[in-house]
Amino acid sequence: MITSTIGTVLEVTLAIFCAYAFAFIRAPFKGTLFVILLGSMMLPGHVTLLVNYITIAKLDWLNTYQGLILPGIGTAFVMFLLHQQMQQVPKELIDSARIDGAGHLRRLFSIVLPMSSPMVITASLIVFMGKWNSYVWPLIVTSTVEMRTLPIGLKFLQSQEGYTNWGSVMAGAVIVSAPMLIVFFLAQKRIIGGISAGALKG
Repeated sequence: MITSTIGTVLEVTLAIFCAYAFAFIRAPFKGTLFVILLGSMMLPGHVTLLVNYITIAKLDWLNTYQGLILPGIGTAFVMFLLHQQMQQVPKELIDSARIDGAGHLRRLFSIVLPMSSPMVITASLIVFMGKWNSYVWPLIVTSTVEMRTLPIGLKFLQSQEGYTNWGSVMAGAVIVSAPMLIVFFLAQKRIIGGISAGALKG
């Protein structure tokens, strides 16, 4: 819960600010930088695995919460989703707020973010599920049972000698999957409502 919740909050917050900057702030070479960030989505995550591990090891963050959380908070996928949603915000509202003296933070939190809330919730759900089910990175960056996450613990329930208590494994699988189901059903109406509203606007 600690790594998934904190990691989701940090990743979505960073994506919100980046998406707003690319959508509404003029800057030189912004288009080129946006294309480069999108190009990073084509790289498989395992390409950066070794580099991230070396960096975390040099910072002495192995087997720590910051080592588990921080390498995964910057992803172009969530930023791209939010950027596409923010571009649908009417430019007239942004211009009116700017004329009234609202700064970028005021425009973001008063206009852009409320109108993009369905996509923010959807992105947060996707990110949370990915972090909750993460296996490879927590496995290599942690060394104690106390710091390892539930997917690793589920693997440890299987016996290495060939005999597995499948009752315990199934119970563990239910424990691992139950929070995801609860989160999905709680956010389901908001997500469907946002998709329906977008379809009606179109």
